[in-house]
Amino acid sequence: MTKTTERFLRYVKIDTMSEEDHESTPSTAKQFDLARLLTEELKEIGATDVYLDEELCYVYATVPSNAGKDVAKLAFVAHMDTSPAVSDTDVKPVITENYQGQDIEMGTEGRVLSPKDYPSLLNYIGQTIICSDGSTLLGSDDKSGVAIIMSLVDHLVHHPELEHGDIKVVFTPDEEVGMGVSGLDYDRLDADFGYTIDGGQLGDLNFECFNAAGASVHVTGLSIHPGSAKGKMKNAARIAVEFDTLLPQAESPEHTEGYEGFYHLNTLNGDCDSAVMTYILRDHDADILEQRKEVFQAAADYLNTKYGKGTVEVEIRDSYRNMREVIEKHYHLIENACKAFESLGIKPQISPIRGGTDGATMSFNGVPCPNLSAGGHNCHGRYEYVCAESMDKMVDVLLEIVKAYAFM
Repeated sequence: MTKTTERFLRYVKIDTMSEEDHESTPSTAKQFDLARLLTEELKEIGATDVYLDEELCYVYATVPSNAGKDVAKLAFVAHMDTSPAVSDTDVKPVITENYQGQDIEMGTEGRVLSPKDYPSLLNYIGQTIICSDGSTLLGSDDKSGVAIIMSLVDHLVHHPELEHGDIKVVFTPDEEVGMGVSGLDYDRLDADFGYTIDGGQLGDLNFECFNAAGASVHVTGLSIHPGSAKGKMKNAARIAVEFDTLLPQAESPEHTEGYEGFYHLNTLNGDCDSAVMTYILRDHDADILEQRKEVFQAAADYLNTKYGKGTVEVEIRDSYRNMREVIEKHYHLIENACKAFESLGIKPQISPIRGGTDGATMSFNGVPCPNLSAGGHNCHGRYEYVCAESMDKMVDVLLEIVKAYAFM
């Protein structure tokens, strides 16, 4: 078992699930448990300027330049939190070595990780598959990225013969709830360019993401005894459902792929008196996202005309933007990543992210930051898995990127 795998197995056992709808960062104090462990490990490895933000839960570190000349300062970024979609309390990793294409029995609850359901498993014949026992998610999103970066730091510190510029490291909280770099100290980070290590299968390379907005819909009804409700009752729960039916039904996550955007009903809570829905709106094209906002508001306007002014109130908030417009101006980040993959016999797979990363916000704050694979599959669910060898290869990919920038 390699050091990267050992690190990963240690990290996934630490509960770091973030929570929605928290105005403070971090959204959960337990994220500090991993942050403090990483801080101590970075110090033990020999990184410099190791710093834990005791208020906001960011971990920073540096491997100082040994290039003897001006070289770009590179940041490598991963997030410590896991998705609130499924619990990560008491993760029990199931390790299958020398995988031969069989079903993997995950635990005692009868769940099976099968290539019939997940054909990508067949890409890893002869390798090591790690999943959970099915009672939790695994946490490879993004603890595989954390483990990969920690192994990169370890290698650079203990191989001073490898020439490189300043290598900056930052581990962030709350990425899964859209607040991953809301408190990032860019002066402390002090990087020219970066890469998030937060992608999927080996070879993934992303420099496009959604333009994103969040929306809430508040419906005010009028409750009255159902026996005398005719012509008087306004059932807020029914009006909320009606609002959703006014949106394009084929433009939801379960019906879209690639560059297709969507409206996603995330939560719905209510009764006859009042109801609240939350949505996320997504599109790779900024102009089309604006059109989606207009459709959203038009649905509210229609219902207010039908049921009375103030029945439906909509609030829309922008979240992040498509980083493509920034990365295209620094396309060497993509070219060098492709060369690094290819030098190791890995085919780079450039694709748009149907979501966002910390790098999207960082790119618009002066640190252009595309996304690289971390090796995981089926993230945010009980059938999440990662290939151990993919994590090891990603350490080598990052080393090749570091070498490339040392000689630019």
